[in-house]
Amino acid sequence: MIWMARVLAGPILWGALFSGIYGLHGLGCGLDWPNRETPLGALHPLAMIGAWLLGLALHAALIRWNRALGDARQAMLVRAGNWIGAVASAATLFPVIATSTCG
Repeated sequence: MIWMARVLAGPILWGALFSGIYGLHGLGCGLDWPNRETPLGALHPLAMIGAWLLGLALHAALIRWNRALGDARQAMLVRAGNWIGAVASAATLFPVIATSTCG
């Protein structure tokens, strides 16, 4: 039954990342992060892009960690679940990262 948890790990990580990015967006807008400068640029997009890249790195680690399983069908389902979460994180959060404004 542990393989079922591995199948759902990618979508669960996507959900956590989705909530985290939108939470950072709201927090940043509430605390006026777009107007706070750092040496790398405005704090608001920097925080959201950093969280997004960290999440994508976690997805990559999850895909690599869940490579070897015994049963071929279970291994295929685990790989599919991990890739579904990774692609969903990249596709659904990129527009928020790229075009996000407080407004």
